[in-house]
Amino acid sequence: MRTKPVVIALVSCVVTLIAGFLALNLMPSEKKIEHQLTRKYDLEDPQFRRSMSVLLGPPIVEGNKVEVLLNGDEIFPAMLDAIKHAERTITFETYIYWSETIGKEFSDALIERAKAGVKVHVLLDFIGSIKMDQASADAMKAAGVQLQRYHKPVWWKLTRLNNRTHRKLLVVDGKVGFTGGVGIADKWRGKAQDADHWRDTHFRVEGPVVGQIQAVFTDNWTKSTGRVLDGDAYFPQLEPKGTHPAQMFSSSPTGGSESMHLMYLMAITAAHHSIQLSNAYFVPDELTIKALLAAAKRGVKIQIITPGPIIDSDVVRSASREQWGPLLQAGIKMAEYQPTMFHVKCLVVDGLLVSVGSTNFDNRSFSLNDEANLNVFDHAFAASQQKVFDADWAKAKPITYAAWENRPWKEKAMGKVASLIGAQL
Repeated sequence: MRTKPVVIALVSCVVTLIAGFLALNLMPSEKKIEHQLTRKYDLEDPQFRRSMSVLLGPPIVEGNKVEVLLNGDEIFPAMLDAIKHAERTITFETYIYWSETIGKEFSDALIERAKAGVKVHVLLDFIGSIKMDQASADAMKAAGVQLQRYHKPVWWKLTRLNNRTHRKLLVVDGKVGFTGGVGIADKWRGKAQDADHWRDTHFRVEGPVVGQIQAVFTDNWTKSTGRVLDGDAYFPQLEPKGTHPAQMFSSSPTGGSESMHLMYLMAITAAHHSIQLSNAYFVPDELTIKALLAAAKRGVKIQIITPGPIIDSDVVRSASREQWGPLLQAGIKMAEYQPTMFHVKCLVVDGLLVSVGSTNFDNRSFSLNDEANLNVFDHAFAASQQKVFDADWAKAKPITYAAWENRPWKEKAMGKVASLIGAQL
């Protein structure tokens, strides 16, 4: 008669052990930054650049030309035109790649170049490209495109699915690079004109820093395939093309997972005048909140734009808003973008540093995903990005502390629940 309780107890123990095992395996494998950075210099101080180069990886290089592309109507034609004119190599890594109209345009363009003899390498995240139909993948492979799925699940390494490549990188002939926040899906088409067309920013890059972008792609390609891409078809001699000092760096749980977190903390800590942050998934940890509060206390003007009601993850929005109280009390300006989903991931500090790429302002980007950001150090370029920020701010709804404090109890409850899984957001 006591058999049933014993079985229930055993099952409970097994379930608990499995849950514990999964939780441990889903946690970041490296130590997190645990202590607030000490402010030792301003962003204008030459030491800031030296520290960014030494602590974050590749050095800041001169002579780059960086062009801003706003929304799909500017981003996709520029990327497709670069692919169309490829002569030797195309390397393309992205998170979202769906079989929709824009997905077909990219597939057709890549197939055409592969048939023309161009070496085409495409690295797609398994989770992000799960809506890509197999026929499209097969057609690319049949044409000679080397297509690889990042962390395709196998039964003995299922937890790898939690480590995704969230990078958005395209390099053509080793000379022209693209990076930013856009994915290959129809929701990024258009010009952010309505709820069905998202707001995003991408950069087109020429100059020596393109070699660094290529190196970031090659790192994951080697990890995924065991093959090394080398030679002047991938890494040609790059002459100066402009006046923008720039740096491309990456992070990954397999090495340097805290690089992105450290970059944001360093920039916030060094800020003297202003911080303008645009981010689709703003779920800051305690250390980052402390850095923002310290910056506000010393007089830095801080403005943050996040998505409004139109968002692809209500859980993320709830977890984000749960953190806003202390920031709003400290005088930090928060606003929610209204016309459509706001997918921009851009940071502008002191009218000098602009950082754009795939990185969200959350633990998933800081600790779990493979990410990549381009940093540009130029006053004129930063001023142009401040104008873009101001235009987005004009379409956003400011949130006051009183409005935040008086939000509905259901929203408050949801925020508490969402915060419990903040490490996975």
